[in-house]
Amino acid sequence: MNRRTFLGTTAVAAALAACSTGPQSVPSASTQPDAVPLFRISLAEWSLHRTLFKKDLNNLDFPLVARRDYGIDAVEYVNAFFKDKPRDSAYLAELRQRAAGEGVRSLLIMIDGEGELGAADKNARLKAVEQHTRWLEAASALGCHSIRVNANSAGPRAEQERLLADGFAQLLIQADRVGVNVIVENHGGLSSDGAFLVGVMRRVGHPRFGSLPDFGNFTIERGVEYDRYQGVAELMPFAKAVSAKSHDFDTNGNETHTDYLRMLRIVTTASYHGYVGIEYEGNQLSEAEGIRATKALLERVRTQLAG
Repeated sequence: MNRRTFLGTTAVAAALAACSTGPQSVPSASTQPDAVPLFRISLAEWSLHRTLFKKDLNNLDFPLVARRDYGIDAVEYVNAFFKDKPRDSAYLAELRQRAAGEGVRSLLIMIDGEGELGAADKNARLKAVEQHTRWLEAASALGCHSIRVNANSAGPRAEQERLLADGFAQLLIQADRVGVNVIVENHGGLSSDGAFLVGVMRRVGHPRFGSLPDFGNFTIERGVEYDRYQGVAELMPFAKAVSAKSHDFDTNGNETHTDYLRMLRIVTTASYHGYVGIEYEGNQLSEAEGIRATKALLERVRTQLAG
């Protein structure tokens, strides 16, 4: 958001301060109006990708499963599981009705495979904008606040920033038309460089443009990792959603790759109190066990931070 762009330096500094392992001052639950929790918990559909790809679960039933099996009342869809439906009004109406019937809120759609918004060729960028626009319309039909897109490009750093800013600016014209946000996740390549992605955010400077910091996607290239805590801290001033990536857990229920207490302290220090989405990608636990383990960890850390 523009306001966040202007305040970005201050907010990032505060969030970076939270990266230290020492005790931090964090918001108390009592400071939240009407005892609103520090953050709410949602479920990213990718957590069930193996089940969905095997056809053991239908996309239309995802909201029901989120509510009845996991006690979660907000979901994040993945376009791969209804790839041919972005303009199928009957299908989208059915999905929206099923979510509403379970008391589940549809938050966003994660978009992959629809072209590079930072493509060097102008026509390819415009084609990607056209492909993504269908999903903006689908998100609007479902009542989602955002679509998550990728910052894919190639070439020198400055040129990628310019190309991506152009593609996003074009897409945001359509986002304004339908009233849906466009948010970018750190998702490989230069998009996993927090400073680079912040540069793109500031260059675009649109109130509907934001970030989706993911706790785990900070591999820039093979053997090159961006510090995940720094990256999330840098992206939080622009965040409209947060992804709690999880893989493996120790015997105490802690995620072994990410210090959730440290990471969620960064998130809440940035005055973010929206949804944090469970995105389990591990192999040691089943998808169901991994979702439950991540939810339990998020709930435990939330209690620690609010105490």
